[in-house]
Order: sequence, then C-alpha cells, then structure tokens
Amino acid sequence: MPDLDSISILTLWTAIAVYAGSFIAYAFDLARRSSATTAEVEAPVLVAAGGADARGAGSPASGAAAGKRGKRGSGKPRYIFARIGTALAILGWLFHLTSTLTRGFAAGRVPWANLYEFAMVGTLLIMAVYLVVLTRIDLRYLGTFISGLVVVLLGAAAANFYVAVTPLVDPLKSVWLVIHVFVASLSTALFALAFALSVMQLMQSRRERRLAEGIEKPGPGFLRTLPNTVRLENMAYHFTVVGFIFWTFTLIAGSIWAQDAWGRYWGFDVKETWTFIIWVLYAGYIHARATRGWRGNPSAWLSITGFTAVIFNFAIVNVFFKGLHAYSGLS
Repeated sequence: MPDLDSISILTLWTAIAVYAGSFIAYAFDLARRSSATTAEVEAPVLVAAGGADARGAGSPASGAAAGKRGKRGSGKPRYIFARIGTALAILGWLFHLTSTLTRGFAAGRVPWANLYEFAMVGTLLIMAVYLVVLTRIDLRYLGTFISGLVVVLLGAAAANFYVAVTPLVDPLKSVWLVIHVFVASLSTALFALAFALSVMQLMQSRRERRLAEGIEKPGPGFLRTLPNTVRLENMAYHFTVVGFIFWTFTLIAGSIWAQDAWGRYWGFDVKETWTFIIWVLYAGYIHARATRGWRGNPSAWLSITGFTAVIFNFAIVNVFFKGLHAYSGLS
C-alpha cells in the first residue's frame, strides 16, 4: 500500500492535469467570447425592466431583439466553456486539497514548512479565493490566467522543489508557523487576483483608447465582454486592500516570531527585507490611487510591480539567497 506522501504526489499531479484541462476550457471560452456578435455581447446590457431596450425603450428594433432573446430563455449569454472550466477548476482544487492534506498527515504537522509545501498551499489558496469570489462576482474571464498561473507555479514546484518529509528545524517549531505562513499565503492569493485584474485593466484601457480614436480593430474581441477599466481598477484595488491588511499582519507576526526564535524583532535578513519592500510597494499603490494623476494605468502598473516582487520573493529569494529564512529544504 502506498504511503501518504506517495498519495500526495499522485493527487498533486492529478490536480495539475485537471487544472490544465480547466485552462484549456477557459481559453476556448475567451475564443468564443472573441467570436461573439455584438448583439450577443450587448444583450444583457440593453435589456431593461419589462424587456425594453435601455437605449431606446419601446423601439421596434429593441422589441424584436427582446423577442428573439425571449425565445432563447435568458438575456444573459451562456458561456458553456467557462462553466466547464470552472467545473474542472473545482475538481482540480479537490485533488489539490487532498494532496495538501495527505502531505500534512504524512509529516504530522501543517503542510507549509518548506518551499515545496508553501507552493502547494499558496496555489491552493489562489484557486480557493478565485472560486469563492465566483459565488459573488463573475470573474470567469480571469479563469485562463488563474488556472494557467496555478499550473505553472504548482508544476514548477512539483518538478523542482519537491523534498521528502522531514522533521521541523527548531526555529519552525512554533505556533507562528501556522499563523504567519498561512496569512502570507492568503495575502498572496488576493494579490494574484488583483494582478490579473490589473493586467485586464491595461488591455481594456488600450482597447477603449483605440475605440475613441476610431480604430476598427481595437483589440482582442473578448474584451467586449469584460467590465470597463474603472470597474476593473476598483475590483483590483479592493482585493489589494484586503491583501495588504493580511500582508501587514504577516510583517508584524514575522517580527514577533523573529524575537521568539532569534532574540530580535528585525535584522535586515534578505527575506525580511523583501517582505518589507513588498509592503512598501503595495502601500505606495494604495496611496497612489488617492493621488491625482495616479489612477488608471499608472496604478495598474504599480499593482503588477507589487505582484512581481511577490513572485521574486518566492521563486528567487527563497532559492538563491542565503539567510536565516533559508527553509526551502533544497540542497
């Protein structure tokens, strides 16, 4: 009978394969959105109360369009591939959760004590936050990005960062391991969503600018089905604010843990320094949105820069820099 760690590895690769299927389905969804006719895209926007056209209530054209939509049932476009992608994302997440839990049971502790396990938990939370948000806001147009990001990060971790289950080193034998690392992973998940929205914001901003200039083909067709730049920016900002609160707690909790483990709150260790740099970047982003002239594309670039620093902290600092936080488990 295979041991728990072997089951964890098997279910992890299964999750990666299912996530890849979700990525493909979401990609087909974006292609379908790109080929949708203008009438199909605008239908849910144009229908007002009583079936009248919001831009011309009672006009013959709006009545005919409403009649055609009535025959189909709902005025909302049916994104079949998006539904398939979401279903596969949920299935992949269940395999992912099983892998994470079995890894924890095999180790007899929380499964985020080294770089491999942190990647497992971080990507698990990225997908979990995305799926939870879907119950309130339709962000399925981010599905390709989120599932693709998870496949890349999780696949890279499984292929390059795997280490066998080992006992905790003394500094990690603390309740702060449970609190500090989990909250850091949760804030990273929120920053990932904000990053995806900021990328879409830049693409939508370019499309809106080219439309205003009268260019016939302003950009990818699927952008017609997305919210406008103001809405995308506002959503990115809200996710960033919540993530920033958690990251601030991460910074404070890390200092308390450092005092408990090493006898000082701050020592400019490379990991501590990069955690603070990330905090400064996102603090600058939040402040910039309250400053005239920094809304729109400049704030989106700040959001993207912040998440790039998060990935650098995870993939580069943890692997190539030496310090007191060198707990990647890699030789």
